[in-house]
Amino acid sequence: MDDLTLPSWLERMEDPRLAYHLRDGTVPTLVFLPGYMSDMRGSKAVALDDWAAKTGRALLRLDYRGCGQSEGDCETATLTDWRDDILGAIDQLTSGPVILTGSSLRVWIMLLVALARPDRIAGLIGIAAAPDFTDWGFTQEQKMTILGEGRLEQPSPYGAPLVTTQAFWQSGEAHRMLQSDIAIDCPVRLLHGQRDADVPWHHSLHLSEKLRSADVQVTLVKDGDHRLSRPADIDLLIATIERLLKDI
Repeated sequence: MDDLTLPSWLERMEDPRLAYHLRDGTVPTLVFLPGYMSDMRGSKAVALDDWAAKTGRALLRLDYRGCGQSEGDCETATLTDWRDDILGAIDQLTSGPVILTGSSLRVWIMLLVALARPDRIAGLIGIAAAPDFTDWGFTQEQKMTILGEGRLEQPSPYGAPLVTTQAFWQSGEAHRMLQSDIAIDCPVRLLHGQRDADVPWHHSLHLSEKLRSADVQVTLVKDGDHRLSRPADIDLLIATIERLLKDI
């Protein structure tokens, strides 16, 4: 495991530098997108790095701008910014096919990346999928606070308060996906805990209906929470990746 070593840095002309770990190996390269309140040193990311080391698989972990070890201000970042961070990292750090694995809000970003690079994406794996969160994740009163005051701060069980800015909310509204079919044709695997208090599990079913791909599978974990980070959950994630690799 190289999680405690210093990260490499993706240098960019105008945007903040991004911290990343890239493990060489057999393609497709697995690209892990950590959840909103997590980073590339989280339990799922590190477990996947261990798996990649043991199996000889290529793996890219990175932190978005303003998150984890990367430079930048998280509060000023938008959904578009984070999508472009992943696109830049894939374009500059990998070659050949990739499998994107996203968690929570990052599933939304994963889908946006797949739409932007359809020729590079061999498969998608989403955990607690939350596309269009800016639409269904806030009450009307909260939306009015975001628009009127420019930001909304909410307590979070995962650490620091969750801040949603007007710029982020508007970026999310501009990238809503669930009103029509989503033109993604690669294999997709969705995992969701049925005790998820943040993103109800039926959102993964709704997403599966909207995806154009005929190869979509949804796995529900009856006693699973939002993070799905218990040892058994991580075993399920790795098993899902291994089965997908055999299918593509």
